[in-house]
Amino acid sequence: MMRTCIVALLAVLLVPAGATAGDPDSEEWIPLFNGTNLDGWIPKISGFEVGDNHADTFRVEEGLLKVRYDKYEGDFDRRFGHLFYEKPFSYYRIAVEYRFVGEQAPGGPDWAFRNSGIMVHGQLVETMKKDQDFPICIEVQLLGGDGEAERTTANLCTPGTNVVFDGKLDTRHCIGSSSKTFHGDQWVRAEAIVHGPAVIRHLVNGEEVLSYELSQMGAGNVSGYDPSVWRDGEVIEAGSISLQAESHPLEFRKVELLPLAGCTDPKAKNYKSYYVKPDLTVCEYD
Repeated sequence: MMRTCIVALLAVLLVPAGATAGDPDSEEWIPLFNGTNLDGWIPKISGFEVGDNHADTFRVEEGLLKVRYDKYEGDFDRRFGHLFYEKPFSYYRIAVEYRFVGEQAPGGPDWAFRNSGIMVHGQLVETMKKDQDFPICIEVQLLGGDGEAERTTANLCTPGTNVVFDGKLDTRHCIGSSSKTFHGDQWVRAEAIVHGPAVIRHLVNGEEVLSYELSQMGAGNVSGYDPSVWRDGEVIEAGSISLQAESHPLEFRKVELLPLAGCTDPKAKNYKSYYVKPDLTVCEYD
């Protein structure tokens, strides 16, 4: 009797909060940040080799993933940084909960005030050159308000890329979202829903604020890259995820991912109704 009770209790504990065991509609988010250390993440800072976390730019303190510049010597000097997750993805939903804090690092560019980003569909970290400033990618731009002016967040920026927006190829470097402005140090949840080579949608606190299609290599706004990774006009089907450090301190309390590719057979026990990319090879049956 005791063993039966323990097994039943474990079954309950292993189900995500708010979900029911075997419920095909329950979303099973995967935490990419464990709240303890940077396991699974690889830093790349312009001017330094892959893996060199210069001046402890990315660190974990008090259960938060922090971007800091207090150990830098001299000005920021365009030492743009990105923290790459170790695996690429194609069909997924990425979400972060972030806030900007403190003062911008001395020497940071004016446009980088309360500015960061979630980089998706990016080149792999091992292909980044030492002096490359940004990865070739799609950027879900995160902006904080200055206390006065309107300044949307979850915008689109395109280092080394273009997108199809409103049915036409759009070569602007940044496209604004319809979000409201978030002043001060408040926490904000930003998400990107990525459907491989098709559509990408941006959400802020659960509301869609921007969408576009057919992300592809093109345009400029990235320097120092290896020409061998550049294929002008090629549609991007998958890529890296990274978090940006552009000279303003910020914090992440949550970084999580919901896979959107998996078993789409309703007869399988690991079927999920929200999968958009079938992968019947992973289906499990009783």
